[in-house]
Amino acid sequence: EAVYGVDLVQEQIRVAAGQPLSFTQDDLVPKGHAIECRINAEDPQTLLPQPGRIVAYHPPGGPGVRVDSAIYSGYTVPPFYDSLIAKLIVHDKDRERCIARLERSLAEFVIDGIPSSIPLLRRVLAEPEFRANRYDTSWLERFLARPSA
Repeated sequence: EAVYGVDLVQEQIRVAAGQPLSFTQDDLVPKGHAIECRINAEDPQTLLPQPGRIVAYHPPGGPGVRVDSAIYSGYTVPPFYDSLIAKLIVHDKDRERCIARLERSLAEFVIDGIPSSIPLLRRVLAEPEFRANRYDTSWLERFLARPSA
């Protein structure tokens, strides 16, 4: 959505209503780079879910920053569902700027009262392999197995 400027929900509704997409593949031109971080109510070391009451919640904002979430200060994260509590999506002109915007956004993101995946995500962003785009689907497992992680 951020890179192509397409409202995916709107297009899904069109398709469900039997209408064609409002664009063709040739109409799509990528603009910039986007990265999404999934903020979970999890211990950043063990990745185990951590339900509990959120005592302070302040998401980041600004140009190129989007947060999808339904939590708030005082919300109790239940133990019965997925631990996802927010999605942070950032967009900028290129990958390097996008990572810088994401680092700032994660530094500004306040979730107090329960552990979250924010510290882990900040460590991942600081890794040279991630910054150089040299990772694969098993990279995180190797990263977490390192003594320094």
